[in-house]
Amino acid sequence: MEIRHFLLGLCAFCLFHRRASAESTCNLKAKFNLSGYKDVEKKKVVIGGMFPIHKRIASNDGNTLRLPVSSDCEGFNFRTFRWTQAMLFAINEINKREDLLPNTDLGYVIYDSCFTISKAVEGTLTYLTGQDEAVPNYRCGDGPPLAALVGAGGSDLSIATARILGLYHFPQVSYSSTCSALESKFQFPTFLRTIPNDKHQSTAIAKMVLHFGWTWVGTIAADDDYGKYGIKDFKEQVEEAGVCISFSETLPKVNKDIQRIVQTVVEATAKIIVVFSSDVDLSPLITELLRQNVTNRTWIATEAWVTSALMMQHGVSSLLGGTLGFAVKRASIPGFQRYLLDMDPYTDPLTEEFWETVCLGLPDGLCTGCESVAKLNNTYFDVSQLRITYSVYKAVYAVAHALHNLEHCKEGQGPFNGKDCADITDFEPWQLMYYLKNVRFKVPHTDEEIYFDKGDVEGFYEIINWQFSSNGEISYVIVGHYNGSAAPEDRMNILNDSIVWNSEVLEPPRSVCSENCQPGTRKGIRQGEPVCCFDCIPCADGEISNTSNARECILCGVDDWSNDAHDACVPKIIEFLAFGEPLGITLIVISAFGALVVFIMNVGTPLVKANDALLSFSLLFSLVVTFLCSIFFLGQPQNWSCMTSQVALALGFAFCLSSIMSGITVNTITRTITELPALLLVGAFYKDIFSFLYTQGIACGVWLIMLPPHSIKNTSAKNIKIILECDEGSVVFICCIFSYDILLALLAFIFAFIARKLEDNFSEGKCITFGMLVFFIVWISFVPAYLSTRGKFMVAVQIFAILASSFGLLTCIFLPKCYILLVKPECNTEEMMRPHAKTRDGTATGTSASLATAATEVNATISSMAIDD
Repeated sequence: MEIRHFLLGLCAFCLFHRRASAESTCNLKAKFNLSGYKDVEKKKVVIGGMFPIHKRIASNDGNTLRLPVSSDCEGFNFRTFRWTQAMLFAINEINKREDLLPNTDLGYVIYDSCFTISKAVEGTLTYLTGQDEAVPNYRCGDGPPLAALVGAGGSDLSIATARILGLYHFPQVSYSSTCSALESKFQFPTFLRTIPNDKHQSTAIAKMVLHFGWTWVGTIAADDDYGKYGIKDFKEQVEEAGVCISFSETLPKVNKDIQRIVQTVVEATAKIIVVFSSDVDLSPLITELLRQNVTNRTWIATEAWVTSALMMQHGVSSLLGGTLGFAVKRASIPGFQRYLLDMDPYTDPLTEEFWETVCLGLPDGLCTGCESVAKLNNTYFDVSQLRITYSVYKAVYAVAHALHNLEHCKEGQGPFNGKDCADITDFEPWQLMYYLKNVRFKVPHTDEEIYFDKGDVEGFYEIINWQFSSNGEISYVIVGHYNGSAAPEDRMNILNDSIVWNSEVLEPPRSVCSENCQPGTRKGIRQGEPVCCFDCIPCADGEISNTSNARECILCGVDDWSNDAHDACVPKIIEFLAFGEPLGITLIVISAFGALVVFIMNVGTPLVKANDALLSFSLLFSLVVTFLCSIFFLGQPQNWSCMTSQVALALGFAFCLSSIMSGITVNTITRTITELPALLLVGAFYKDIFSFLYTQGIACGVWLIMLPPHSIKNTSAKNIKIILECDEGSVVFICCIFSYDILLALLAFIFAFIARKLEDNFSEGKCITFGMLVFFIVWISFVPAYLSTRGKFMVAVQIFAILASSFGLLTCIFLPKCYILLVKPECNTEEMMRPHAKTRDGTATGTSASLATAATEVNATISSMAIDD
């Protein structure tokens, strides 16, 4: 908008002065200092051109005492000078053709932009005005019409010229301005180009970075629209894909901050550096990097410098060897090399300056102009990499074909004002713009088809690898291509095996902030650092990650657990106390041994008969039950086994304890009242037992009906195991049932303790008292042991408690009897077993009949009754 207002103001100023009196004159405010080529005499149409033949403008002295004159240019550029010659060659070739503009000779006006916006604007205004002293908004003189401008070099220059040319709908065809901002037809309605849009190149570089797995890259961009837009598009795409930018630097237009940028490159851990810059802007940085011997970096080049000779400095192979870059299409132009060699050194000032610059590179710095330029090793004569040169060639031919179509328009079939045609000797720029937008032709010698899609051509690039020979000579080896018009999966093709990387290794370099997290770990983001910088944190127990660089660990299912590597979920170990385990076998043997001991005891001896046979047999039977019920705790828990084990244990102990308590009670009574019938005593004994068992049985029945025990999978007790165990169903019920057993145990202990002083040679009460003490000790110890164990060992502790208490009762009650039976058989007589009482004088007499005697009488009575019948 500022340029538009500026130009309109100047137009109004000039118009005012032209309408003034004859004495009034236009005052020249400044004088442009432009160099270039011009040939408009006797030409029907003139094509404009603009090339950065010099690298920069010279500094002026700032003198304000004279008419301002634009600065001179300095730093002759052989490469861009060849571009200029390509335009001259193409126009000369077209003028000789009979099939293209046969009746029209093309002229040209070419200016040097000096790689500077101000010079590009000067050249544009001068070209539009038609004279050296530019008058904005006016075309002075009656020369041939202007067709289009081919130029103006870099993107910054084209943006400046395109804004001016767009005001007049004047066509502009660029050969090297790739900035994506120029695709806007709202801002640049008449801009076209024969070089791909940078949006393709940014995408191509992003795909390359992802292709090689680089997640940590540095970027350097020129301080212009080309660098800023290119890097911006690249960053957006790679960051979306998870790539992080290690550093991002901007190359200054003057050689300041170069040291700081070099220091950044040296200190950065990124091994991949993407550079969006022209060769002119990048060259000072390369020089300084070489001076500081910076190596071990892989550079990604854009089309602006990938084949530029400015980079070819002494020792550059150590720095730029292995560089990968994208280059536009290359072509051979027949006759062009001969055209370059046949140049007359005295035809114009620019050619003279070219020769002077060439001569400075000779050993003595002198030459006559008659030397054979073919022998000079100079970028200007290098036609092996005609890429931008080829783009210039295509731009000129695009304008020529548009003019050809305009000239050969058939009257009545034209596109203007209904069906009018334009006159090639007097046409408006916007009329040629119509034909340029719709031009379609094949380039001579290559047969490449050119057409514009919204001002752009297809995005095709060759992927170049810098490979140096042993003597330092570079080869630009094509290792792939990128086609932006192809399907997304087919756009890039890279021959990995053909690439030679920095230091001549064959493996791609790694450029990551943090190494990949292996399966079994997850990423832990470091605070304040990019997401590519992370720590690898092992997954917690029960969690896994089965991919690299997992962001989160996955929780295993309820029945699964993580393996040792935490990269897969495996089924949890099923744990229960099995019959076949050593521990299970041991418990079975002990249980069987306990029952066997009970059954092999000598039950027909006087000792057993004398010491309460009913009590002994009841105890022995109940102990068999408790020994055998422990077996139900073994094996995989099932619903039936859970119910059977708990109920059998409860009833077995109730039977055992009620037998002890009932036996002591009846025995006490018989020692007090000797005349009681035997049947009455036996009935009382079993009545007591069954009454106690009946109560326990009712409680167990209610428990089994309402909330029975059942098998469950316990996944919370141990992380890596599933414990198969029995759930009691109801804590209240099991507490009530076993509290009843505890009550019986307490009563049995009290009764035994009271009866321990009964007069007998062999006191049953004392043995039972000790047995109950063992019983209590075992089950009191059981509680903390049971609560401190998990899994199958809980079952083992419970079985050990059952067996230990059962063996305790068995041992304390029956071991003395076994001692008499096995060690003192001479004492196992009726006389020794008969009870005695102490008289007041100390003599012992019988006091009462034992329960065994009563049992004998019962048997005798039953036998006599059978005889009578």
